[in-house]
Amino acid sequence: MGARFLGRHLPCSIGRGGITTNKREGDGATPIGAHRILGMMYRPDRMHAPASWAEPIRVGDLWSDASGYADYNQLVRAPYVESCEQMRRPDPLYDLVMVTDWNYPVATAGKGSAIFVHAWRKPRHPTAGCVAFSRSDLLWLAANIVPGTRLIVKP
Repeated sequence: MGARFLGRHLPCSIGRGGITTNKREGDGATPIGAHRILGMMYRPDRMHAPASWAEPIRVGDLWSDASGYADYNQLVRAPYVESCEQMRRPDPLYDLVMVTDWNYPVATAGKGSAIFVHAWRKPRHPTAGCVAFSRSDLLWLAANIVPGTRLIVKP
């Protein structure tokens, strides 16, 4: 699996559930389609801002995966009692995160949440549905994309 951008080929990982046209919350699949990058977030305690439009991930930042709630597939703040993901993870996977427009900013319950672009755990290791790159390739992408850049996932 790989990506192409500005003439470069970049190895990447996709979801453990493969790719799908019928994305569901928790299926581990990466949705097929042309997704826009709408946001970029980074850990300011671990790196400098990778782009002028990147926002810091703050202590207490979470991402809701609580399908059926008004804040489903949105950045939320602790304390939050519904199902969510920690944005400030102890590992480096979310040190730099690009937020796609998959089911965001207006979410349909159950259609999947937190479809991000982030660092891979190890080369080609599957994600929970995101697209992941090596840290060096992710940093290169962050320096070269703008809001609205397309991430195209093909069948």
